[in-house]
Amino acid sequence: MKKLFLIVPVLAFFAACKEQPHAASEHTAPATATGALSHLLQGNERFTDFRPIHPDESRERRTEVSKGQHPEAVVVTCSDSRVPPELVFDQGLGDLFVIRTAGNIMGEIELGSIEYAVEHLHVPLVVVMGHERCGAIQAYFEGGVPHGHIKAIVDSIASEEEIKSLRKTGDELLDHFVRANVHHGVKQLIASSPIIREKMAAGTLKVVGAYEDLDNGKVSILSEN
Repeated sequence: MKKLFLIVPVLAFFAACKEQPHAASEHTAPATATGALSHLLQGNERFTDFRPIHPDESRERRTEVSKGQHPEAVVVTCSDSRVPPELVFDQGLGDLFVIRTAGNIMGEIELGSIEYAVEHLHVPLVVVMGHERCGAIQAYFEGGVPHGHIKAIVDSIASEEEIKSLRKTGDELLDHFVRANVHHGVKQLIASSPIIREKMAAGTLKVVGAYEDLDNGKVSILSEN
């Protein structure tokens, strides 16, 4: 009986270790856009399956990134509290260069930030990501006059050609406007930045549009340029 009492705790210990993967992992940033995108989607699959490994959160990783950063992707997404890219893609310290604004709107500052990451940090991938039930897009969709500086957000969305081409009635749903906003962001980034176009022409950069389903956390790629 004494042997049985010893075996049971040992088996429980190993089972617990198996269920909880170590948070630290050796970091090797993908050198290509294809590799980076695949890496992000693998992380998103872990997130949606409730089995994140929370990589690159160790003491060693913190020390490493304090000396310099080499993110594998730029993620431009909404400020919405439900779509933090580091969690959605199961990434850690130094893995992502993140830009967040309501409705993932990009102005001069945001564009400059992306160019910095691409030109000086040599990031091979830019992801422009919208999400289901986006409040900023919904504010435009439902109409009315927003208060304060929120009006600037709604006016920016209203000015997008991809948004203006859709109807607010009939079979056009809010989700269509969210996706149109993402397509606009991809086109805007490429059209506005010679640096982005140069890197794309050289084959060292890819810009993609993406959409996150809030109900299950899954990220889908909408377009690749």
